[in-house]
Amino acid sequence: MEYQAREKRNKRIDVAVFWLLLIGFSCLMLHLFYRQCTGSEQSFHSDMKAYILEMQGLDSGYSFPYPILFWTGKVFDLFVSPEMAMALATMTLNSLSLVAVKGVLNRVTLTELQQAMGRKDWLAGVLLSVIAVSLFFVSMVYPPGEIYLPGIIRDYLGVFSGNPHHNATFMAARPFAILAFYQYALLLDRYEQGYSGRWSGSEAGVDMQEYLLFACSLLLATMAKPSFTIVLVGAAGLIMVYRLIRRGFRNFKPTICLGLCFVPTFVDLLYQYSGVFVAKDGSEGGIGFTFGSVWGRYCENIPLAIGLAVGFPILVFLLNHKELKNNSIYRFSWQIYWMGFAMAFFLYEKGFRERDFNFCWGYMYGIFFAFVGALLVLIMATARKKHPFLLVMQWLAYGWHLICGIYYFSLIYGGAMYYSVRW
Repeated sequence: MEYQAREKRNKRIDVAVFWLLLIGFSCLMLHLFYRQCTGSEQSFHSDMKAYILEMQGLDSGYSFPYPILFWTGKVFDLFVSPEMAMALATMTLNSLSLVAVKGVLNRVTLTELQQAMGRKDWLAGVLLSVIAVSLFFVSMVYPPGEIYLPGIIRDYLGVFSGNPHHNATFMAARPFAILAFYQYALLLDRYEQGYSGRWSGSEAGVDMQEYLLFACSLLLATMAKPSFTIVLVGAAGLIMVYRLIRRGFRNFKPTICLGLCFVPTFVDLLYQYSGVFVAKDGSEGGIGFTFGSVWGRYCENIPLAIGLAVGFPILVFLLNHKELKNNSIYRFSWQIYWMGFAMAFFLYEKGFRERDFNFCWGYMYGIFFAFVGALLVLIMATARKKHPFLLVMQWLAYGWHLICGIYYFSLIYGGAMYYSVRW
């Protein structure tokens, strides 16, 4: 009875604190997005004005074949101004990302963290809520003032961050990307057992409910923005083909079962491809191959840029590399990162879209999930109190990304251009 009472108390505290943080986070982001919707080209720079036109069915001059953000905006547009509708739509989807991250942190780490904290176990949920919020403010690291870093032209552009606060479609797709990432990481451990033949609740094999949840979350991520989808599909495809060959095709049937989950997404990707990547009016179109030339336009030192973007995940990997073998979520986070990097480095859109470097969005998803995986590992290592000095080092590294990210957000919140040359 005492244990059940403590569990209920802990859950009430966890839910109450998280809701307060969620409301504060949502209000802050709503203010930023509304400023972006109403600001000038000289401040609060974003594509919000084009999104508003698209939402209203007007010609924005661009093609947006991923409708989730615009459908959401249309609902709000029934009650408020178009600018506020788009701001509310972006805020809603961005806040769902926070809910999704909190859910993943709770599912993976909460029980062990509570056990480690003993009679202060009520703090575990609170700490995970704070960590979840902090994840949406971390950024690339950069030196203060005018300190020069060789080859780094700009603090953000060319280095990149997992939190591009100026891009609404990235944030609109992120809650579904988080769900798809988590569901696929779980399936990696079990899909080779095959389909259980049940809707849910089986002890062996994968349930239909699990397949459908992954398929739907990936399709929604694609319909919101395909940047994450092409990275996940690329990484997942390599993993499944490798396992298929390694096992001598003995897992062929379960591989096909999991592969069917990608079919709705492939259909939508073909539709999007025809609207965006196919050349029109005689202009060059399609996907080209390069060796970092597009990325090199914005950064002259890509290796250093990698360190600045994912310094914390790299440190966690160096100190916890054995986790890659046993932790499928952590392993998949790095597989997503390297696939995002490979696409950004080797691929580009031909024609007038080349300079937009749109494959960088997949790389930024890689950065984001590298942080997610590293945080999961670090929280578990902290709960187990493994090597206190090394734990402090890793949390300090995360704190450095967070401090830089808060300052970066404050500049964006104040109207600074994300592509400005040095801050």
